[in-house]
Formats: sequence, C-alpha cells, structure tokens
Amino acid sequence: MGAQEPFVSPGAAGRTPLRPDDGRLQRGRRSRARIREAARALFRERGFDATTLRAIAQRAGMGASSLYRHIRTKEELLVDELQELQEQAWHQFRRRRVSRGGPETASERLRRFLDAEHQLLARDPDLTTIALRATTHPEARVAGQVLALQDRTVGLLAEIMLQGRSRGELRRGVDVLAAARTIAHTTNGARIAWANGQLDGEACRRAIDTAVDVLFQGIGAPPG
Repeated sequence: MGAQEPFVSPGAAGRTPLRPDDGRLQRGRRSRARIREAARALFRERGFDATTLRAIAQRAGMGASSLYRHIRTKEELLVDELQELQEQAWHQFRRRRVSRGGPETASERLRRFLDAEHQLLARDPDLTTIALRATTHPEARVAGQVLALQDRTVGLLAEIMLQGRSRGELRRGVDVLAAARTIAHTTNGARIAWANGQLDGEACRRAIDTAVDVLFQGIGAPPG
C-alpha cells in the first residue's frame, strides 16, 4: 500500500497562505503618531493657517510623499485629535469609580462623561478652538471623518441612556437614540460657541448641564 497523499481541503489549492504581520501596521501607526505630534507643535508655534503639510513632514522627519500616504489635509489631523480626546474621555469615564453610595443616575453619568470631555478639551484651548471650528463646515475630504465622530458621540451617549432605561429611570417609549442626538447636537453647539469666543469655558459647561437637566425633565420617569 503506497504512502497516502496529504489531505487538501476543497478550495485550498492555489490559496495564498496566511503570513504573519510583517510590522507595516505598527510602523504606519508610529508614523501617523509622529505626524500628529509634529502638527501639534507647529500649530502652536505658527498657527494653523501658516502651517503647511510640507513643514509638518519636515518636522516629523519624513518626505512629503511619505506624509501623503497617511494624510491628505491638515483638517484630518484636527479631527484625529477630537477622536482621540473622545476615546480618552470615555476610558476615564469607564475607569473611574464613584465614591459615594448608590449607583449614579443616567443624567449624572451623562454629565460626568461630558465633563471628562470638557476637561480634556480645556487642556489645550488653542488647539481645541481650531479643531472645533474645523468640524463646523468640514471639507469634503474630512466630512466622512467628522460624521463618524458625530455618530460615535451619539452612540456613547445612547449607551449611557440605555443603562438608565434598563433601570427604569426613563419614561416608557422614550426614543433613546433621538435623545442622545439631542444632547450631542446641543453639546456641540455650546462648544462651538466656546471656540468662537461667545462663551467662556465655565459658561459652556453650565449650558451643557442645563441641556441635560431640561432633557431629563421631559424623558425622566415620574417619581414613585
């Protein structure tokens, strides 16, 4: 009896074998991080308008053609900053344990998350101002990125509110997604006013807190 041929599953013949990660993904992430760090420094030194992509590439230690493989516009970098800030705020929100007794209500959790975002935004007000303005009338190249950021915001707020609904804190039949969009749009409006100098930081926070209060007066479950 001759030696058996090795079994080959149907469709496996001619298939390219999977290769281990060759490190390109990690190198790409490191390059983009260098680009963002260089852009932050130049935006502070020269201002957003006076900073060119070529200058960012030079500061990051790469050629312009290499930079264009990662980004196409300066606005992309600004939206990146807001996306990273949002994820940092969410991480802080999830990690922090409230010391007082009893669970937080949904409105308290919303305020805590939005306040975490505000504190991170306030750390670098100049960069925040530029980034927030970039989201008001985004260029076509970054419009999808801005929309994804807005959708992520609504999703995080809705997650908090769904927990409140599961605990009976909201009225029956409340459209949680619509409520989350309302908070997201109101928050964004207050922050744009802050970026444009129409509100100071504290007034922006109060406006957002008031919006949450008013919303929960309408959607909160009646006492008892």
